[in-house]
Amino acid sequence: MPVVGIGAIIRDVPAGVGAFNVIQLEHAEAIVAGAEAAGTPVVLQISENCVRFHGALAPIAAASLAVAGAASVPVAVHLDHATDRALVEEAVELGLGSVMFDASALPDEENVALTAEIAALCHRRGVWVEAELGEVGGKDGVHAPGVRTKPHEAVDYVARTGVDALAVAVGSSHAMTTRDAVLDLELIAALHAAVPVPLVLHGSSGVPDETLRAAVRHGMKKINISTHLNKTFTRAIRDHLAADEKVVDSRKYVGAGRTAVATEVTRLLGVLAG
Repeated sequence: MPVVGIGAIIRDVPAGVGAFNVIQLEHAEAIVAGAEAAGTPVVLQISENCVRFHGALAPIAAASLAVAGAASVPVAVHLDHATDRALVEEAVELGLGSVMFDASALPDEENVALTAEIAALCHRRGVWVEAELGEVGGKDGVHAPGVRTKPHEAVDYVARTGVDALAVAVGSSHAMTTRDAVLDLELIAALHAAVPVPLVLHGSSGVPDETLRAAVRHGMKKINISTHLNKTFTRAIRDHLAADEKVVDSRKYVGAGRTAVATEVTRLLGVLAG
């Protein structure tokens, strides 16, 4: 199936859209396998941190696009949390259909001006743009997790930047290893009523299942999950190595991690479906 854009997935999926971060090839394979088992479209996300880990965007992007193109369900490939204009331009050239440009650490006026510039650049190439107004929390400690997005500021930001989706701060935080975040569901509903583009929940790894369901019901559309799958992957590998101390073939223990992630992706997509 051809790789699709996030816009098409958001339009066609009635509930929450699962967007899961790729760290290496096995993550991309697992996420797509999980989506195929669920019969649900999915988003593969490649973060700027992932690019830094691999030393370049092209290899992991090519691998993710190849896995997406071979899938039996619609799969989008998305650049996540990019702060570098050159990286955005490279992603567009490589064929990624969407980017999340993150200028949230900049002063408001600089955020707006630079994000509007990036949005115009991407839209000329048919690429969908997500942005963030104020930092969600959990990334370099710039803001505490208690920060909240004000609906009127979100409306103004979208109007001035022309972005296609907006990540909002409603109580979640990046890189949480516990699932006990408390979301402001009334704020999500207010943002959904006011903001004319889809809302994105970052830091969803820290949100329990029932709260994820409630967030989708109240208006969240794209749900980003990374750390939770990393925990799943690592736990499965540790268990495999503990059970077989003589194993040296990495395919066996990395394969256990891949299988565990696929199973969890299927389950999480069911959660987001309500």
